[in-house]
Amino acid sequence: MTTEKQRPHPGDPPGCGPDRHGARTGDAHERRGSLAVMFFWGGIWLFWMIQPFVDAVQRIDTPRGMLGVLVVPAFCVVYLWHFYARREIFIQAARPGCRMTLPAWDLLRYGLMGLLAVACVVTVGQNGYTAAVFFALSALWTFTPLVGWGVVVAVALGYMVLWQAADWRQDWSMFVGLGFGALAITVGRVAGRRQRQLQESQQVNAELMVQQERNRMARDLHDILGHSLTVITVKAELAGRLLDADATERARAEVADLETLSRTALADVRRAVEGYREISLSGELTRAREALAAAGIEARTPTALDQVPADLVELFAWTVRESVTNVLRHSRAQHCVITVTPRALTVADDGVGGPEVSPSGNGLRGLRERANASGAVLITKSEMPHGFSVTVAVREDEHVTRPTTAQVARSPEVRPT
Repeated sequence: MTTEKQRPHPGDPPGCGPDRHGARTGDAHERRGSLAVMFFWGGIWLFWMIQPFVDAVQRIDTPRGMLGVLVVPAFCVVYLWHFYARREIFIQAARPGCRMTLPAWDLLRYGLMGLLAVACVVTVGQNGYTAAVFFALSALWTFTPLVGWGVVVAVALGYMVLWQAADWRQDWSMFVGLGFGALAITVGRVAGRRQRQLQESQQVNAELMVQQERNRMARDLHDILGHSLTVITVKAELAGRLLDADATERARAEVADLETLSRTALADVRRAVEGYREISLSGELTRAREALAAAGIEARTPTALDQVPADLVELFAWTVRESVTNVLRHSRAQHCVITVTPRALTVADDGVGGPEVSPSGNGLRGLRERANASGAVLITKSEMPHGFSVTVAVREDEHVTRPTTAQVARSPEVRPT
Protein backbone atom coordinates (compact mmCIF):
# COMPACT_ATOMS: atom_id res chain seq x y z
CA MET A 1 0.00 0.00 0.00
CA THR A 2 1.44 3.34 -1.01
CA THR A 3 0.73 6.78 0.31
CA GLU A 4 -0.13 9.56 -2.07
CA LYS A 5 2.21 12.50 -1.93
CA GLN A 6 0.45 15.50 -0.48
CA ARG A 7 -0.09 18.23 -3.06
CA PRO A 8 -1.85 21.56 -2.67
CA HIS A 9 -5.19 21.81 -4.41
CA PRO A 10 -5.63 24.82 -6.72
CA GLY A 11 -8.59 25.96 -4.63
CA ASP A 12 -6.88 25.61 -1.27
CA PRO A 13 -6.65 28.90 0.61
CA PRO A 14 -3.58 29.58 2.76
CA GLY A 15 -3.48 27.20 5.70
CA CYS A 16 -6.34 25.04 4.42
CA GLY A 17 -4.49 22.58 2.22
CA PRO A 18 -3.08 19.20 3.24
CA ASP A 19 -2.45 19.17 6.94
CA ARG A 20 -0.18 17.20 9.22
CA HIS A 21 -2.96 14.77 10.05
CA GLY A 22 -2.96 13.41 6.51
CA ALA A 23 -6.15 14.93 5.16
CA ARG A 24 -5.12 13.95 1.65
CA THR A 25 -3.27 10.73 2.26
CA GLY A 26 -4.60 7.21 1.94
CA ASP A 27 -5.07 4.55 -0.67
CA ALA A 28 -7.12 4.93 -3.84
CA HIS A 29 -9.95 2.79 -2.47
CA GLU A 30 -10.46 5.10 0.52
CA ARG A 31 -10.41 8.15 -1.74
CA ARG A 32 -13.01 6.66 -4.06
CA GLY A 33 -15.18 5.73 -1.08
CA SER A 34 -14.93 9.24 0.37
CA LEU A 35 -15.73 10.74 -3.03
CA ALA A 36 -18.81 8.55 -3.37
CA VAL A 37 -20.06 9.55 0.08
CA MET A 38 -19.42 13.21 -0.71
CA PHE A 39 -21.35 13.06 -3.99
CA PHE A 40 -24.17 11.19 -2.26
CA TRP A 41 -24.65 13.89 0.37
CA GLY A 42 -24.07 16.64 -2.15
CA GLY A 43 -26.35 15.24 -4.83
CA ILE A 44 -29.16 13.56 -2.90
CA TRP A 45 -30.90 16.91 -2.43
CA LEU A 46 -31.05 17.44 -6.16
CA PHE A 47 -34.19 15.29 -6.25
CA TRP A 48 -35.95 18.61 -5.57
CA MET A 49 -34.95 19.56 -9.11
CA ILE A 50 -37.10 16.74 -10.53
CA GLN A 51 -40.27 18.84 -10.42
CA PRO A 52 -38.73 21.77 -12.35
CA PHE A 53 -37.46 19.30 -14.96
CA VAL A 54 -40.92 17.69 -15.23
CA ASP A 55 -42.46 21.14 -15.69
CA ALA A 56 -39.98 21.86 -18.48
CA VAL A 57 -40.73 18.53 -20.18
CA GLN A 58 -44.44 19.29 -20.05
CA ARG A 59 -43.74 22.52 -21.95
CA ILE A 60 -41.24 21.03 -24.37
CA ASP A 61 -43.38 22.13 -27.28
CA THR A 62 -42.59 25.75 -26.39
CA PRO A 63 -39.22 27.52 -26.71
CA ARG A 64 -39.05 28.05 -22.95
CA GLY A 65 -39.84 24.40 -22.30
CA MET A 66 -37.16 23.22 -24.72
CA LEU A 67 -34.62 25.55 -23.12
CA GLY A 68 -35.72 24.46 -19.64
CA VAL A 69 -35.08 20.79 -20.48
CA LEU A 70 -31.47 21.78 -21.16
CA VAL A 71 -31.01 24.37 -18.43
CA VAL A 72 -32.23 22.32 -15.44
CA PRO A 73 -29.81 19.38 -15.98
CA ALA A 74 -27.04 21.87 -16.80
CA PHE A 75 -27.60 23.58 -13.45
CA CYS A 76 -27.41 20.23 -11.62
CA VAL A 77 -24.14 19.38 -13.38
CA VAL A 78 -22.56 22.76 -12.56
CA TYR A 79 -23.78 22.47 -8.95
CA LEU A 80 -22.09 19.07 -8.53
CA TRP A 81 -19.01 20.38 -10.32
CA HIS A 82 -18.81 23.30 -7.93
CA PHE A 83 -19.39 21.02 -4.95
CA TYR A 84 -16.55 18.76 -6.10
CA ALA A 85 -14.17 21.64 -6.85
CA ARG A 86 -14.80 23.25 -3.46
CA ARG A 87 -14.82 19.99 -1.51
CA GLU A 88 -11.56 20.77 0.34
CA ILE A 89 -12.84 24.18 1.37
CA PHE A 90 -16.07 22.60 2.59
CA ILE A 91 -14.11 20.13 4.69
CA GLN A 92 -11.09 22.19 5.73
CA ALA A 93 -13.14 25.26 6.64
CA ALA A 94 -13.63 23.60 10.01
CA ARG A 95 -9.93 24.01 10.74
CA PRO A 96 -9.18 26.79 13.23
CA GLY A 97 -7.63 29.80 11.52
CA CYS A 98 -8.64 28.67 8.02
CA ARG A 99 -9.49 31.64 5.81
CA MET A 100 -12.13 31.24 3.11
CA THR A 101 -10.88 32.50 -0.24
CA LEU A 102 -12.33 32.17 -3.72
CA PRO A 103 -9.99 31.70 -6.69
CA ALA A 104 -11.04 33.29 -9.99
CA TRP A 105 -12.10 29.99 -11.59
CA ASP A 106 -14.28 29.12 -8.62
CA LEU A 107 -15.85 32.57 -8.73
CA LEU A 108 -16.61 32.16 -12.45
CA ARG A 109 -18.10 28.72 -11.83
CA TYR A 110 -20.29 30.05 -9.03
CA GLY A 111 -21.35 32.90 -11.31
CA LEU A 112 -22.24 30.38 -14.02
CA MET A 113 -24.36 28.51 -11.49
CA GLY A 114 -26.14 31.78 -10.69
CA LEU A 115 -26.85 32.46 -14.37
CA LEU A 116 -28.25 28.95 -14.80
CA ALA A 117 -30.42 29.45 -11.71
CA VAL A 118 -31.86 32.61 -13.28
CA ALA A 119 -32.41 30.69 -16.53
CA CYS A 120 -34.31 28.00 -14.60
CA VAL A 121 -36.63 30.65 -13.16
CA VAL A 122 -37.17 32.26 -16.57
CA THR A 123 -37.83 29.00 -18.44
CA VAL A 124 -39.69 26.97 -15.80
CA GLY A 125 -41.31 29.57 -13.58
CA GLN A 126 -42.01 29.34 -9.86
CA ASN A 127 -40.77 25.76 -9.45
CA GLY A 128 -37.57 26.78 -11.21
CA TYR A 129 -36.77 28.99 -8.22
CA THR A 130 -35.63 25.80 -6.52
CA ALA A 131 -32.36 26.28 -8.40
CA ALA A 132 -31.98 29.68 -6.73
CA VAL A 133 -32.35 27.95 -3.35
CA PHE A 134 -29.46 25.60 -4.20
CA PHE A 135 -27.47 28.61 -5.42
CA ALA A 136 -28.03 30.38 -2.09
CA LEU A 137 -27.19 27.36 0.05
CA SER A 138 -24.00 26.84 -1.96
CA ALA A 139 -22.89 30.29 -0.87
CA LEU A 140 -22.77 29.09 2.76
CA TRP A 141 -19.93 26.66 1.99
CA THR A 142 -18.36 28.81 -0.72
CA PHE A 143 -17.97 32.15 1.06
CA THR A 144 -17.64 33.28 4.64
CA PRO A 145 -20.76 32.83 6.81
CA LEU A 146 -21.54 36.56 6.61
CA VAL A 147 -21.45 36.62 2.80
CA GLY A 148 -23.26 33.28 2.58
CA TRP A 149 -26.13 34.44 4.77
CA GLY A 150 -26.28 37.64 2.76
CA VAL A 151 -26.88 35.59 -0.40
CA VAL A 152 -29.54 33.52 1.42
CA VAL A 153 -31.41 36.65 2.53
CA ALA A 154 -31.14 38.14 -0.97
CA VAL A 155 -32.60 34.99 -2.54
CA ALA A 156 -35.44 34.96 0.02
CA LEU A 157 -36.25 38.61 -0.71
CA GLY A 158 -36.11 37.91 -4.44
CA TYR A 159 -38.67 35.13 -4.03
CA MET A 160 -40.99 37.50 -2.16
CA VAL A 161 -40.67 40.13 -4.92
CA LEU A 162 -41.35 37.64 -7.70
CA TRP A 163 -44.20 36.18 -5.68
CA GLN A 164 -45.96 39.54 -5.95
CA ALA A 165 -44.69 40.75 -9.33
CA ALA A 166 -45.12 37.51 -11.29
CA ASP A 167 -48.40 36.60 -9.61
CA TRP A 168 -47.05 33.28 -8.35
CA ARG A 169 -49.12 31.06 -6.08
CA GLN A 170 -48.59 31.31 -2.34
CA ASP A 171 -46.05 28.55 -1.61
CA TRP A 172 -44.18 28.78 1.68
CA SER A 173 -42.25 25.56 1.10
CA MET A 174 -39.51 27.52 -0.66
CA PHE A 175 -38.90 29.61 2.48
CA VAL A 176 -39.03 26.50 4.67
CA GLY A 177 -36.51 24.65 2.51
CA LEU A 178 -34.21 27.66 2.31
CA GLY A 179 -34.37 28.30 6.05
CA PHE A 180 -33.86 24.72 7.18
CA GLY A 181 -31.11 24.16 4.61
CA ALA A 182 -29.21 27.28 5.66
CA LEU A 183 -29.58 26.38 9.34
CA ALA A 184 -28.40 22.80 8.75
CA ILE A 185 -25.31 23.91 6.84
CA THR A 186 -24.44 26.52 9.46
CA VAL A 187 -24.85 24.06 12.33
CA GLY A 188 -22.82 21.51 10.38
CA ARG A 189 -19.98 23.97 9.88
CA VAL A 190 -19.97 24.92 13.56
CA ALA A 191 -20.02 21.25 14.61
CA GLY A 192 -17.24 20.50 12.14
CA ARG A 193 -15.16 23.35 13.53
CA ARG A 194 -15.63 22.08 17.09
CA GLN A 195 -14.76 18.55 16.01
CA ARG A 196 -11.66 19.78 14.25
CA GLN A 197 -10.59 21.78 17.30
CA LEU A 198 -11.04 18.66 19.41
CA GLN A 199 -8.91 16.66 16.99
CA GLU A 200 -6.25 19.37 17.02
CA SER A 201 -6.24 19.35 20.83
CA GLN A 202 -5.98 15.57 20.94
CA GLN A 203 -3.11 15.67 18.46
CA VAL A 204 -1.29 18.32 20.46
CA ASN A 205 -1.77 16.31 23.66
CA ALA A 206 -0.45 13.19 21.94
CA GLU A 207 2.60 15.08 20.70
CA LEU A 208 3.21 16.49 24.17
CA MET A 209 3.01 13.00 25.66
CA VAL A 210 5.52 11.73 23.10
CA GLN A 211 7.83 14.66 23.83
CA GLN A 212 7.54 14.12 27.58
CA GLU A 213 8.37 10.44 27.12
CA ARG A 214 11.40 11.36 25.02
CA ASN A 215 12.54 13.79 27.70
CA ARG A 216 12.06 11.12 30.34
CA MET A 217 14.09 8.64 28.34
CA ALA A 218 16.83 11.21 27.79
CA ARG A 219 17.00 12.01 31.51
CA ASP A 220 16.93 8.38 32.56
CA LEU A 221 19.57 7.25 30.09
CA HIS A 222 21.81 10.18 31.01
CA ASP A 223 21.44 9.49 34.72
CA ILE A 224 21.89 5.73 34.38
CA LEU A 225 24.80 5.70 31.96
CA GLY A 226 26.44 8.80 33.39
CA HIS A 227 26.59 7.37 36.88
CA SER A 228 27.44 3.79 35.90
CA LEU A 229 30.15 4.71 33.39
CA THR A 230 31.69 7.17 35.85
CA VAL A 231 31.94 4.49 38.54
CA ILE A 232 33.30 2.01 35.99
CA THR A 233 35.96 4.54 34.96
CA VAL A 234 36.97 5.18 38.57
CA LYS A 235 37.21 1.46 39.35
CA ALA A 236 39.13 0.78 36.13
CA GLU A 237 41.67 3.46 37.09
CA LEU A 238 41.91 1.98 40.58
CA ALA A 239 42.41 -1.52 39.17
CA GLY A 240 45.19 -0.19 36.93
CA ARG A 241 46.97 1.42 39.89
CA LEU A 242 46.61 -1.77 41.92
CA LEU A 243 48.13 -3.82 39.12
CA ASP A 244 51.06 -1.40 38.95
CA ALA A 245 51.48 -1.85 42.70
CA ASP A 246 51.34 -5.67 42.37
CA ALA A 247 48.15 -5.79 44.47
CA THR A 248 46.76 -8.59 42.33
CA GLU A 249 43.98 -9.75 44.62
CA ARG A 250 42.51 -6.28 45.10
CA ALA A 251 42.82 -5.60 41.38
CA ARG A 252 40.98 -8.83 40.64
CA ALA A 253 38.20 -7.78 43.02
CA GLU A 254 37.90 -4.39 41.30
CA VAL A 255 37.72 -6.07 37.89
CA ALA A 256 34.95 -8.33 39.19
CA ASP A 257 33.13 -5.22 40.40
CA LEU A 258 33.56 -3.74 36.93
CA GLU A 259 31.81 -6.74 35.41
CA THR A 260 28.98 -6.49 37.93
CA LEU A 261 28.59 -2.77 37.35
CA SER A 262 28.51 -3.16 33.58
CA ARG A 263 25.86 -5.88 33.80
CA THR A 264 23.81 -3.76 36.21
CA ALA A 265 24.07 -0.75 33.90
CA LEU A 266 22.96 -2.86 30.94
CA ALA A 267 19.99 -4.17 32.91
CA ASP A 268 19.08 -0.63 34.01
CA VAL A 269 19.14 0.57 30.41
CA ARG A 270 16.89 -2.28 29.33
CA ARG A 271 14.43 -1.58 32.14
CA ALA A 272 14.48 2.13 31.36
CA VAL A 273 13.65 1.47 27.72
CA GLU A 274 10.82 -0.82 28.77
CA GLY A 275 9.57 1.78 31.24
CA TYR A 276 9.64 -0.53 34.28
CA ARG A 277 12.84 0.58 35.98
CA GLU A 278 12.65 1.28 39.69
CA ILE A 279 15.17 3.18 41.79
CA SER A 280 15.50 3.11 45.57
CA LEU A 281 17.06 5.68 47.88
CA SER A 282 18.74 3.11 50.10
CA GLY A 283 20.24 1.36 47.09
CA GLU A 284 21.59 4.62 45.67
CA LEU A 285 23.13 5.55 49.02
CA THR A 286 24.85 2.16 49.19
CA ARG A 287 26.21 2.53 45.65
CA ALA A 288 27.29 6.09 46.42
CA ARG A 289 29.33 4.95 49.44
CA GLU A 290 31.02 2.24 47.38
CA ALA A 291 31.77 4.52 44.43
CA LEU A 292 33.11 7.33 46.62
CA ALA A 293 35.26 4.91 48.58
CA ALA A 294 36.69 3.49 45.34
CA ALA A 295 37.62 7.04 44.29
CA GLY A 296 39.32 7.72 47.62
CA ILE A 297 36.64 10.15 48.81
CA GLU A 298 35.49 9.93 52.41
CA ALA A 299 31.69 9.69 52.49
CA ARG A 300 29.18 10.34 55.22
CA THR A 301 25.68 9.11 54.46
CA PRO A 302 22.50 8.70 56.54
CA THR A 303 21.34 5.32 57.72
CA ALA A 304 17.73 6.06 58.75
CA LEU A 305 15.36 6.85 55.88
CA ASP A 306 11.98 6.03 57.42
CA GLN A 307 10.90 9.67 57.67
CA VAL A 308 11.29 10.38 53.96
CA PRO A 309 7.85 10.83 52.29
CA ALA A 310 7.09 7.99 49.90
CA ASP A 311 6.48 10.29 46.94
CA LEU A 312 9.91 11.90 47.40
CA VAL A 313 11.96 8.71 47.63
CA GLU A 314 12.51 8.39 43.89
CA LEU A 315 13.39 12.08 43.49
CA PHE A 316 15.88 11.88 46.37
CA ALA A 317 17.39 8.72 44.87
CA TRP A 318 17.91 10.42 41.50
CA THR A 319 19.44 13.40 43.31
CA VAL A 320 21.95 11.15 45.07
CA ARG A 321 22.86 9.40 41.82
CA GLU A 322 23.36 12.56 39.76
CA SER A 323 25.11 14.53 42.51
CA VAL A 324 27.54 11.73 43.39
CA THR A 325 28.26 11.26 39.69
CA ASN A 326 29.24 14.93 39.48
CA VAL A 327 31.39 14.59 42.60
CA LEU A 328 33.25 11.67 41.02
CA ARG A 329 33.66 13.43 37.68
CA HIS A 330 34.46 17.01 38.48
CA SER A 331 34.96 17.82 42.14
CA ARG A 332 38.43 16.43 43.03
CA ALA A 333 37.00 16.39 46.55
CA GLN A 334 38.31 14.68 49.67
CA HIS A 335 35.02 14.52 51.53
CA CYS A 336 31.36 14.17 50.56
CA VAL A 337 28.42 14.50 52.95
CA ILE A 338 24.85 13.43 52.16
CA THR A 339 22.11 14.63 54.52
CA VAL A 340 18.45 13.66 54.37
CA THR A 341 15.43 15.20 56.09
CA PRO A 342 11.72 14.57 55.48
CA ARG A 343 11.60 17.65 53.24
CA ALA A 344 15.07 17.93 51.70
CA LEU A 345 18.20 16.11 50.62
CA THR A 346 21.65 17.69 50.25
CA VAL A 347 24.85 16.37 48.70
CA ALA A 348 27.87 18.55 49.57
CA ASP A 349 31.58 18.16 48.85
CA ASP A 350 34.77 20.10 49.55
CA GLY A 351 36.08 19.92 46.02
CA VAL A 352 36.28 22.44 43.21
CA GLY A 353 33.88 25.34 43.70
CA GLY A 354 33.33 28.78 42.29
CA PRO A 355 33.43 29.45 38.56
CA GLU A 356 34.78 26.00 37.66
CA VAL A 357 31.46 24.41 38.53
CA SER A 358 28.59 24.76 36.08
CA PRO A 359 25.14 24.16 37.63
CA SER A 360 23.49 24.11 34.19
CA GLY A 361 24.73 20.78 32.82
CA ASN A 362 22.44 18.20 31.26
CA GLY A 363 22.29 16.11 34.43
CA LEU A 364 21.33 18.97 36.73
CA ARG A 365 18.89 20.29 34.16
CA GLY A 366 17.17 16.90 34.05
CA LEU A 367 17.23 16.75 37.85
CA ARG A 368 15.61 20.18 38.02
CA GLU A 369 12.83 18.95 35.71
CA ARG A 370 12.27 15.96 37.98
CA ALA A 371 12.10 18.25 41.01
CA ASN A 372 9.58 20.57 39.37
CA ALA A 373 7.41 17.61 38.41
CA SER A 374 7.41 16.46 42.07
CA GLY A 375 6.57 19.87 43.54
CA ALA A 376 10.12 20.45 44.74
CA VAL A 377 12.93 22.86 43.91
CA LEU A 378 16.59 22.22 43.07
CA ILE A 379 19.19 24.53 44.65
CA THR A 380 22.88 24.52 43.72
CA LYS A 381 25.46 26.43 45.74
CA SER A 382 29.14 26.95 44.99
CA GLU A 383 31.52 27.90 47.79
CA MET A 384 34.71 29.91 47.35
CA PRO A 385 37.35 28.65 47.04
CA HIS A 386 36.25 25.06 47.65
CA GLY A 387 32.96 23.28 47.94
CA PHE A 388 29.78 22.64 46.03
CA SER A 389 26.36 21.45 47.16
CA VAL A 390 23.15 20.28 45.54
CA THR A 391 19.89 20.45 47.50
CA VAL A 392 16.44 19.30 46.47
CA ALA A 393 13.67 20.45 48.78
CA VAL A 394 9.89 20.62 48.91
CA ARG A 395 8.60 24.07 48.00
CA GLU A 396 7.40 26.22 50.87
CA ASP A 397 3.91 26.44 49.34
CA GLU A 398 3.53 22.66 49.44
CA HIS A 399 1.38 22.16 52.55
CA VAL A 400 0.08 18.69 51.75
CA THR A 401 1.02 16.14 54.40
CA ARG A 402 3.01 13.43 52.65
CA PRO A 403 3.06 9.83 54.02
CA THR A 404 6.52 8.65 55.00
CA THR A 405 8.08 5.40 53.88
CA ALA A 406 7.55 3.96 57.34
CA GLN A 407 3.86 4.88 57.24
CA VAL A 408 3.53 3.41 53.78
CA ALA A 409 5.12 0.17 54.94
CA ARG A 410 2.68 -0.07 57.87
CA SER A 411 -0.42 0.88 55.88
CA PRO A 412 -2.40 -2.01 54.34
CA GLU A 413 -3.91 0.37 51.73
CA VAL A 414 -0.78 2.14 50.48
CA ARG A 415 2.13 0.43 48.77
CA PRO A 416 5.40 2.06 47.75
CA THR A 417 6.02 2.38 44.03
